[in-house]
Amino acid sequence: MQDEGISNWLGERIGEALRFVIDLLSLFFANIHDGVERFVTGLTDALGISPTLFSLIFLLIGLWLLYRGVRALLSRRFVGGLIWLFAAMIMLSWLVG
Repeated sequence: MQDEGISNWLGERIGEALRFVIDLLSLFFANIHDGVERFVTGLTDALGISPTLFSLIFLLIGLWLLYRGVRALLSRRFVGGLIWLFAAMIMLSWLVG
């Protein structure tokens, strides 16, 4: 009879510990989700674009092209830098305008 009581008590303690860990992880990931959602909303509102995955990928590609252009200009490759910057300007103007 006492064995059953100890097993029950041990099971309850393990269950409570697992429940605490699960609640903690759920709260952590919910806060991360809220933070990312607010960041994306603020970014897209400031740029005047729709908050879709396609728009965000398009924005990342445009920023990557801009980065490549600036990097090329800093390494004194002016023609390549101007081509990269022109491509970035076209892509970002399609997105924003």
